[in-house]
Amino acid sequence: MRARRLALATCADLPDWEIDDRPLHEALSERGVVVERPAWSDDTVDWSDFDACLIRTTWDYQERRDEFLAWARTAASLTRLFNPLAIVEWNTHKGYLRDLADRGVPTAPTVWLDRGGRVDLEPLLAERGWARGFLKPAIGATARETMRFHATGGELAAAQAHLDRLLPTEDMLLQPYLARVETEGERSAIFIDGAFTHAVRKIPVPGDYRVQDDFGARDEPTELTAVELELARSLMASIDDGLLYGRVDMLRDDAGGSCITELELVEPSLFFRHAPHTADLLADALIARLA
Repeated sequence: MRARRLALATCADLPDWEIDDRPLHEALSERGVVVERPAWSDDTVDWSDFDACLIRTTWDYQERRDEFLAWARTAASLTRLFNPLAIVEWNTHKGYLRDLADRGVPTAPTVWLDRGGRVDLEPLLAERGWARGFLKPAIGATARETMRFHATGGELAAAQAHLDRLLPTEDMLLQPYLARVETEGERSAIFIDGAFTHAVRKIPVPGDYRVQDDFGARDEPTELTAVELELARSLMASIDDGLLYGRVDMLRDDAGGSCITELELVEPSLFFRHAPHTADLLADALIARLA
């Protein structure tokens, strides 16, 4: 019987220190799967050579989303793409958070700022009583072009200049700054084949809000509260029962309530280093889909 060939789609300049997916590589190899890691942007790759393509570390698409989606459509037409194309199209623009909010999912309060417009931040913040604000692009990852600021003085002026620079070419989100991230971090719930597997707490360096290890943040296994776990489970169940993997990111607001900050269904880190058995679960789920 021919060995399965799997593409783990990556980016052309993945840092050498990125090793979190190694348990997955090993789990697949142990099951007789031939694993290759082509860059999604490499136009010499014939995606029909693979039995499936699992999107993993494609972490350079944020400023090339149209190109990335064109690739995903091509790959999906030539092999099985995980997660599915419709999810990739929906989840790579943070407009999905508006969809979730419309369904009643507790998300961070958000003002949606459409590209090409002109927005004055001061009255928006004043109307909502937000003493601190947070700006982030609708297409982004690894804290790209995010900014926290106070609603007065020099920080407000800097935030206005930041927005004026970005809004002509990209959609933006304005949210209240959830300061508990600095002390409590962000919690992530990881799911494989619809089932919760483990949770991680990501903690920024003192005084920072960025929870990515690119900025010196650390992460550790954690236990979710019953409320957090139910929130994450109900959200994943409401999206699609065919999802192969996913991650739900949550913060606590000023009152201590939990809200969804991101739903990562395309290329999230799944923190295998904190639960190596999860790599086995993902490998088995993928092989079962291909059987």
